[in-house]
Amino acid sequence: MQAAPVRATAIPSFTDALRAVESLLLSSGQRTARRNAWTSVLEDRRRAKDRVEAQRVLEEVTSARL
Repeated sequence: MQAAPVRATAIPSFTDALRAVESLLLSSGQRTARRNAWTSVLEDRRRAKDRVEAQRVLEEVTSARL
């Protein structure tokens, strides 16, 4: 008697599953818009960090003159 053949299928990762669902639900234009929005958020954070650093430098220069 022979054993039945075993089928092994890889289970997709959670990220892969989310990407698959996203590709089914969203058109490419919506995906591009979402990507652009996230890029904009990251750029806003970078500019905010730069503003905080510039403010710190200005305060140091001002206090050094007094």
